[in-house]
Amino acid sequence: MSSPESPASSDALVASEPAVLSERRGPLLLLRLNRPQVRNALNAELVAALHAELLAAQNDPQVRCVVLCGAGRAFSAGADLKALQDLGRASSEENKADSQRLADLLQLIYTGSKPVVAAVEGAAVAGGAGLASACDLVVAGEGARLGYTEVRLGFVAAIVMVFLLRSVGEKHARELLLTGRLVTAREAYRMGLINEVVPDGAAEERALGLAAELAQGSGTALATTREMLSLLPGMGLAESLRYAVGVNAWTRTTAELQEGVAAFLEKRAPEWRPEPVEPEAAPE
Repeated sequence: MSSPESPASSDALVASEPAVLSERRGPLLLLRLNRPQVRNALNAELVAALHAELLAAQNDPQVRCVVLCGAGRAFSAGADLKALQDLGRASSEENKADSQRLADLLQLIYTGSKPVVAAVEGAAVAGGAGLASACDLVVAGEGARLGYTEVRLGFVAAIVMVFLLRSVGEKHARELLLTGRLVTAREAYRMGLINEVVPDGAAEERALGLAAELAQGSGTALATTREMLSLLPGMGLAESLRYAVGVNAWTRTTAELQEGVAAFLEKRAPEWRPEPVEPEAAPE
């Protein structure tokens, strides 16, 4: 998750600043990576803070969608190289624990009950590109650059590769991972890595607009759809259809489906009352 462009850490200068800034916009939660002095390079504190904010959002019925962006000139330049250097002297157990924390964060973004939209301005490199890859939708400014530069440091994009391969075709993934080159926003759009390219400085506003669109949907339906999107690629045809039949039948019994149909027939906006879906209660 590292980047050759990531500056050395200067945490001591900004110890009082939170690593992630949180702002509510009605049903939307805006989370801003807040280490602009190192272009929002990922360290243990930032990963832990972002995971905590996202976990709290999962349990807040007032949050319908999350927007993720970066403070300053970059979305995220990847791993903090000073922290990565220090981890090189740590034990295997400590390194595995640190890697697991990043994996847990990306998995929460990808499989949590709330959709996440990324607003990318400037660099989204290595682990920063991985953050974007795990999101449902990605909006990027025209001048944004994205890439998986790990090989140029002798590193492997092991964790973020899991999510990149679910975002783009294998040939594009091989190109990005093996060359380690940065691509423009337009190239990233062509590859399927991002959803929209907007003028520089407009990514956050557009991401908030897309998030507001997502927030109009049923919370239960959004969460269940995201769960299916994460599970179906690993299933065979027969297994997929059995699972889909179960979800289809179960969804018909939910209060949100009844409310959605009633609202449509009565020509009014639905009043969603979310029904939390526990993992063990998910249809087989």
